[in-house]
Amino acid sequence: MYSIEDKENETRCLECGNIINYGRNDKKFCCEKCKNRYNYKLHRRQQAVKNKIIGSLLKNYTILESILRQGMDSVDFNDLVQMGFNPEFSTSYHRVGKHDEFRCFDIKYFRFPSRISNIGKTFSLLPIKRR
Repeated sequence: MYSIEDKENETRCLECGNIINYGRNDKKFCCEKCKNRYNYKLHRRQQAVKNKIIGSLLKNYTILESILRQGMDSVDFNDLVQMGFNPEFSTSYHRVGKHDEFRCFDIKYFRFPSRISNIGKTFSLLPIKRR
């Protein structure tokens, strides 16, 4: 006879919810297809988050690079945000004296409450001439 206790001990597939009647006690999927589908969905969400972050960093870099091409090294923070700059994303941060220095790949800048200044490249991507 089938009891309530037996029903609680049934293992269900994490993807489709079907009861797993065979295999190891710690089996999580009823078949290889469900396992692959579950892992694909999981990694797709993680990849979407990574793509969003990389996209924001690239947009910030493009904006900073265009400011440098115009010969400017300082810009109003609100103007920068209106251009599409997202201040939540940078590739590094550290404290230099009393200032907060941020970097977006090879472009560094100091961020103040109303302004971003000292925008400049940290190194050149041009090849080094050897003698």
